[in-house]
Parts: sequence; structure tokens; C-alpha cells
Amino acid sequence: MSDAALLASVEEGLRPLAQVRNVAWWESQVDASAEHERRRARTELAYSDALAERDLFAAVQKARRSDNGPLGGRQLELLHNLMLPRQVPDALRARIVELESAVEVRFSRHRGVVDGVEVDDNEIKRILRQSDDPIERRGAWEAAKTVGASVADDVRELARLRNQAARELGYRDWFALSLATDELDEGKLMTTLADADRATAEPFARWKGALDQRLALRFECSTLELRPWHYADPFFQEAPVEGSVDLDPFFAGKDIVSLSRRTFEGIGLEVAGILDRSDLYPRAGKCQHAFCIDIDRAGDVRIVANVAENHDWADTMLHELGHGVYDLGFGEELPWLLRSTHLVATEASALLFGALAGSREWLERVLGIGAREGVELEERLRAARAAELVVFTRWVIVMNGFERALYADPDSDLDSIWWELVARYQLLTPPDGRRAPDWAAKIHVAVAPVYYHTYLYGAIVALQLKDALGAAVGGIVDRPEAGLLLQRKLYAPGESIRWDRLVEEASGSPLSVASLAREVSAV
Repeated sequence: MSDAALLASVEEGLRPLAQVRNVAWWESQVDASAEHERRRARTELAYSDALAERDLFAAVQKARRSDNGPLGGRQLELLHNLMLPRQVPDALRARIVELESAVEVRFSRHRGVVDGVEVDDNEIKRILRQSDDPIERRGAWEAAKTVGASVADDVRELARLRNQAARELGYRDWFALSLATDELDEGKLMTTLADADRATAEPFARWKGALDQRLALRFECSTLELRPWHYADPFFQEAPVEGSVDLDPFFAGKDIVSLSRRTFEGIGLEVAGILDRSDLYPRAGKCQHAFCIDIDRAGDVRIVANVAENHDWADTMLHELGHGVYDLGFGEELPWLLRSTHLVATEASALLFGALAGSREWLERVLGIGAREGVELEERLRAARAAELVVFTRWVIVMNGFERALYADPDSDLDSIWWELVARYQLLTPPDGRRAPDWAAKIHVAVAPVYYHTYLYGAIVALQLKDALGAAVGGIVDRPEAGLLLQRKLYAPGESIRWDRLVEEASGSPLSVASLAREVSAV
């Protein structure tokens, strides 16, 4: 069989399996029933079985040694990276799939309890944003963590199983294998994280010191008495209004979905089809998080969201549609295996658009606030954006450090490691005497492992893209030229070239913390 015939055969076999798997995964997220859980696990295993086929993997490895041209060679490289983690004993691979599915469904079904009443994540966030009662706040914060206790043992077991798989393949652990198959250099990642730490440590400490003074006044306590529930997010991954700008009043009574559609239509990118196929509002038995999924790499792109009338959900909808327009933007000539996105590139697109919800230009042109209000807000918005970046960067460093520790030793004292990292990088005081697997309450640790650093990479690339679009066409909002540039330079290539080269070609410069350092100087 020729190498071209091999690729055609692989696509013919994988394409329907991937589509069925994606539909099953979607159904398990919008309706977390036992039947959907079983179907999701069954279709995931069938897809994994196809990628695990030993003779096929050997043929792919052999074909990689030949000259197949840029597109053929790239397909083989991506196929190799996709198949490699599955080249482990079948029983081990099946157990990982089954456990991942079971844990993810538990996240979808779980609801915290506050004062004897089941509440969703939107209500927990509302309490943490608005309540002045420390007892109520603590109850909401603790409710946000209860899912951790229900999944922690299985998350540890997943880490052990993933490590076993990685070591079967000659890698140190799952962390190292994941980076290798995502075309990320571990040394460069550690250097980037260290650079980001240095760039944000002092601005963050200064900003948080001022924030703590305001919180102490609000809650009538000393700064030394502040605990995690005094902040406005269960993980302190977002800047609270005391250290930012409260934009929520501007969104009261607004149609967040229509505003999102209007944003993309203003730059010539069509999203009506995505929204029509999506599941956008909260209900019981549904995943409480937000995500975008490309079902078939041929136009069936969907979003799950739990929209409420606030700034956070405006940002989130723009973020998810930023993924969606990427998935719709692949060049028509690309073969199926290349009609995909690297994690860094798609997160850059999503973060680029999500940030618009906090920009003066978007607030005036799309949300419709007055020019006078825009002028009054502009400097505060710039400072707020810088605050969001430093807060988020410190959070990513915590997540990355924790996952490295998790895969280095899944049986270590992870509860203590978690709070040591939180105290060091987020400057939060741990609750007195708390012993609980709070780390397991973050869904990414369980079902999106070794992923969080891509958010930081994506945020840096988004800043570079913003600068490039500003220089080329004057900005993003209501500029169809910006949509055309993103379509041509970032979306159309798919994965036909490596992510780092794509970033450099699309933004005009290689990934560098310099853009982040410049942006956070406004704190």
C-alpha cells in the first residue's frame, strides 16, 4: 500500500468513528444520564481501539521515514502523535477510558448544597460576588469544592493509570508524554512559566495588597483574617470587582447570545449556525461548564454554555465562539486529518475574542453604552484587563505546578501540595486546619489533564494577535478586515504547519512573554 493510500484508508476508518464519538460525548454533557455515560464510554473505546491498532501504527512509523511532501508528512506526524498514547495494553487503555467517562459524568451531575438547597455554579458565583455575609460566602465556597471529595480517589487512580501507560511507552510520566504528543518542549514551557512568574509576581503582589485592604474594609476584618471565600471566584482565577471593574450592571436585561452573534457578524464571521446547534442555558443534569466541539470537521460546530446576564458569560460566549469560528475556518483543500487546531492556536483565538467584552470599543459599539461612559471607563478597563492577566497567570502557574506534582507522585500529600502552591503564587491564606481534596474540584485536573498551560500560551498569543490586528487594520470590533486576516493567517492552515510556526506567521513574532509583561504593567 502506498503512503497516500495508507492515509486515505486511515481517514476512511477514523472519520465515522470520531463523529459518532463526538456526538456521544456531546449527549453525555447536555444530559448526564447513565445511558449516555455508557454510550460515551463505548464510542470512546471504539475510537481508541482504532488508534491502538499495532500494524497500522507500524505502517505509520514506516511511512514517516519517507518523503511524502508537506501535507502528507504533516498528516503522518499528527497521526503518529494521536496513536502513540494508545499503544499500550488493551485492558489498561479501556480502564482509562471507562474511568474518565465516569468521572466526567459525575462532574456534570454534581450540584453543591448551600443552606440545605442544591445550587448550580452560577448561584455559587453570584453569592461570592454579591454577598457581604462571610458565613454564607464560606458555605458557597465549600459547596463549590464538594465535587472534589466525590472524584478524588478516581482522579488519583487515573493519574496512576496514565503514568503506567506513559512508562510503557518509555516516557517519565503522563505529563511528559502529553507535552511530547502536543508538540510542546518541556524545557521551553518551564522557561516560559518562569518568565511569566517573574513578569507578574511584583504587579500581582502590589495589586492583591490593595485588593485585600478593600476586602478587609468590606468584611470588617483584618487582612490577616481574609480567607479564600472572601474572594469572588472559588479558585481565585478571576479578578473580583473590588480589584477590577464591575461591568455586570451594563449586562442586566441584555441578550448575551445576540450580542455574541452581533460581534462576529461585525467582522464578517458567521456564527448563526453554531448557535442554532448549541445548548446555551442552564438546567439540571447538564454540564455546568462551557465548551465548543467540532463534531465532524465539516461544519457541525456546537457550544455548551449556561448563559446568565453578566459580563462573565458575555466573555465566555465570545470565547467559545472564538473556538467555533476557528473550526469553521479551515481551508477547503485541507484533508480531514489536518482540519483541526492546535490547543495553543485555538485558545489564542478564543481568548482574543473573550477579552473584547471588557474593551471600551466593544462596550460602545456592540453593547451600546454611551461614548461618555466609555471615556470614563477606559483607563479603569485597561487596568482591569491587566489585573485579569496577572490573576490568571498566577492561577495557571498553580495548575501547572500541581499537575507536575500529581504525575510525579499520585500518592503524595496532594491536599498540602495544592495549598502550598496556592499560598505561594496566589498569596491566599489556606483555611485553618482544612484537609480536603480541593484540587480535585477543578474539572481540568480530572478530564483535561496537562492542558492548562495552553491557556497561558494562548493568552500570550492573543496579545500578539491583538497588536498585529491593531497595526494592520486598526483593531477588531466591526472591522471585517480583521476577520479576513484571522481567516487567512490563523484559521485556514488548520494543522498543516506546527503551532509555533503558525503563531509566528499569524502574529508576526514568535511566542514571547514580552507582550504579557507590557500589558500587566498597567496594574
